[in-house]
Amino acid sequence: MAVETEVQPAPPIEREPEKLVQHLNQQFPGAASLGEWNDIVIEREQLLQVARYLKDTPGLEFDYLANLTAVDYREYFEVVYHLYSTKYQGKNTGVVLKARCPREDPVVPSLVSVWAGADFQEREVWDMFGVRFAGHPNLRRILLWEGFDGHPLRKDWLEAYYEEEHKPFSSRWPEGHHQRAEERVPWGRNVRYPAGWKAEDLSRYVLPSEGTLVLEAGQVEPPTDIHADKIIINMGPQHPSTHGVFQMQIMLEGETIVDLEPVMGYLHRNHEQIGERNLWLMNMPYTDRLDYICSMSNNLGYALAVEQLMGIEPPEYAQYIRVIMVELTRIVNHMWAIGFLLNDLGAFFTPSLYAIEERELILDLFEMTAGSRMMCNYMRFGGVAYDLPPEFMPLCRELVYERIPRAIDEMDNYLTKNEIVIERCKGVGILPPDLAINYSTAGPVLRGSGVAYDIRRADPYSIYDRFDFDVVTFPGCDVYDRYRVRIEEMRQSVRILKQALEQMPEKGEILAGRKAWQIRVPKGEAYGRVENPKGELGFFIVSDGGPNPYRYHVRAPSFVNLTALSEMCRGHKVADVVAILGSIDIVLGEVDR
Repeated sequence: MAVETEVQPAPPIEREPEKLVQHLNQQFPGAASLGEWNDIVIEREQLLQVARYLKDTPGLEFDYLANLTAVDYREYFEVVYHLYSTKYQGKNTGVVLKARCPREDPVVPSLVSVWAGADFQEREVWDMFGVRFAGHPNLRRILLWEGFDGHPLRKDWLEAYYEEEHKPFSSRWPEGHHQRAEERVPWGRNVRYPAGWKAEDLSRYVLPSEGTLVLEAGQVEPPTDIHADKIIINMGPQHPSTHGVFQMQIMLEGETIVDLEPVMGYLHRNHEQIGERNLWLMNMPYTDRLDYICSMSNNLGYALAVEQLMGIEPPEYAQYIRVIMVELTRIVNHMWAIGFLLNDLGAFFTPSLYAIEERELILDLFEMTAGSRMMCNYMRFGGVAYDLPPEFMPLCRELVYERIPRAIDEMDNYLTKNEIVIERCKGVGILPPDLAINYSTAGPVLRGSGVAYDIRRADPYSIYDRFDFDVVTFPGCDVYDRYRVRIEEMRQSVRILKQALEQMPEKGEILAGRKAWQIRVPKGEAYGRVENPKGELGFFIVSDGGPNPYRYHVRAPSFVNLTALSEMCRGHKVADVVAILGSIDIVLGEVDR
């Protein structure tokens, strides 16, 4: 059922950064100092104790690690943690922690024992920056392969065919004298390996367990000197139910899953390094290609982050256009997610069940406005790129008031009480509320575990505080209730859309200021977070005042939600893994970036 979020006001003094620094130093003398951007810098030797205190102390209870990343400041690395509370919600109730480590000794304590959601994010920082996390239970590369040389988000790392630090490259603009980079770089230097590394020494990763049976290629019988009762199988990366090039290494005891290890990175292209080479505006179309089903929502998250630093507010008319576009996107995503889940379960229903026609009509709205159906590149810093055409409103009203509600009802009637859906989904992939929070899950995965946390309410952005809508939760903590959350969230999106269409000014400005492809963002840092259909999408950006981001990081909900996959799969059968993965609703462009 849809429920109204009960927001508990946060204690105003202890949670303010200045007061919190004083409070922490009383508990841990000399541990904390106030950073340049209203953040809190913690001495790395005391980071683990401070983190536990912030999470467990009544009145603070920062139980939700939203984002974890790092910045290379050349002299030192800075690990950044964005913390929030699911209990004390409201504007500006989060805190930013930072821990610094010298370049010659890049080590900080792992916080996986405090927030399990740090697991994959710490591995990503190790992979990209080479910062080690002492005490991490499984510190290995996660997006790159073990034979990769170096850590590509370090400022001193240069890729093959490196040209210059920033775009546009002088070889291409303004003179336009382009020469193929391959012609300047000897082929033998294209790929580098770590010193002393040999390909034959690379052993395939195997889930650690005593008595594990692993049959190598061509091996018929297990070694006679090993007693084993478990076996490891690989699902993917070429498998119709892994939603792309994604692999799961599954340890089985009989037919029961004992452990599971997600293996990703097959689609990795270092989106973040590309973002740091691009001009600020050049990154907007790159956000389209993260979760390519949710282009409009991706645009908004990035725009909000840059607007924080620039100190600009989009015109009211443009704000309404943005909300309309992203709520239509939420409906498209959830319709597709439910359709994919049904395919994963082996169901083949009529095309109308997937609401394909309604989805195509929504994409018509995107195309007539932005010029593209999926890669929209529509938002701009301070507003949107184009005004709505005359044909937009009649079709949008027909969809919002008539067609979409009928399509949602049809899905609901076909599926919610369907005995096969219930049998395959109820009680499968259990993730209790405390674990859902601790693993940093977001979106329908979190709310399907009964946690009423939606950024549109918990930390309002844009003009969402003007709309009346419910935060949808269900208490089942399983695949079935994640499905039900998506059904009801589509109805809430229709509710928001109706209000937006009624309140929206007839005409207005679409952009604050003038159109410009080259902007300068003031020095500083910002974290822009939005409630994307799959969960919290965050953009952490650092500006040094130049034409390019100094640091550009994407907190991808598909990636972070996968941290809990192993927890949800243990004790189930292989066929259940397909349903559980489908209920998370991942897109590999966003997972791998």
